[in-house]
Amino acid sequence: MHAHETEPRHRAPGHASAHESHEGHPPEHLAGGDLDARHPGSVDHALSEAAAPALAVRDVSLTYPDGTDADGTPRTVTALDHVDLTLHRGTMTALVGPSGSGKSSLLAVAAALIRPTSGTVTVAGESLTELPEKELARIRRGHTGMVFQQPNLLAALTSREQLVLAAHIAGARGKELKEAGDRADHLLDQVGLVDCGDRRPHQLSGGQRQRVNIARALMNDPQLLLVDEPTAALDQERSRSIMELLANLTHQFSLASLVVTHDTGFVPLADECVTMEDGRLS
Repeated sequence: MHAHETEPRHRAPGHASAHESHEGHPPEHLAGGDLDARHPGSVDHALSEAAAPALAVRDVSLTYPDGTDADGTPRTVTALDHVDLTLHRGTMTALVGPSGSGKSSLLAVAAALIRPTSGTVTVAGESLTELPEKELARIRRGHTGMVFQQPNLLAALTSREQLVLAAHIAGARGKELKEAGDRADHLLDQVGLVDCGDRRPHQLSGGQRQRVNIARALMNDPQLLLVDEPTAALDQERSRSIMELLANLTHQFSLASLVVTHDTGFVPLADECVTMEDGRLS
């Protein structure tokens, strides 16, 4: 199977792709004295890592045990069958396909929630297949943002507190938590909830709760955004608004977004679209 490469077809005004932003000039966080000048190779390594695909899935298969035959031979079910997929920053990719085709399994593998049976998964230049569980948790907290179908917000917390808690779980303490509060305010503004920071989930509509969910996924500045059926519980108008928001945020924050959707009507909002059927991408 050929690898699926996704490149941005359109961008928000003033937006540069990950490749363009690294041609000629290093990123700001590499331009100063952050890297040791005594090790000139470290600059090349860091630039290479920064320009790497946000997600690279290579020949990934995933099988589950499914009981045994009458003669005792173990049976398996194939969820993913030699899947290849590459996502670059600044691109939103729609993932469509029938129920049970393997879409959620691919998201789970990309999110380092489950390990593939075979093949490799690389996020932000780091191979997940070779990392111990503790390091996988670091990848999930730092490089990957996840938006689930159900927001699962904590009833006792305000919208702002939901976001700050995500930073706390990722290790923010003291001054970092103050900065997290400022970032939470900024993100709530970006998702159209500038006046909802002090509201609790029961005071928000379904669409607003999903916007908080999206903002929370961006709190730790991820490269990769994985989104599972974000509009399943919303009406058509709110669904389109959420999909447009995801497309705008993808370009604004230079994310690599993989969005599972059952509604092919929203596919034109994505930069790319891939279809999954019987565990294979086409």
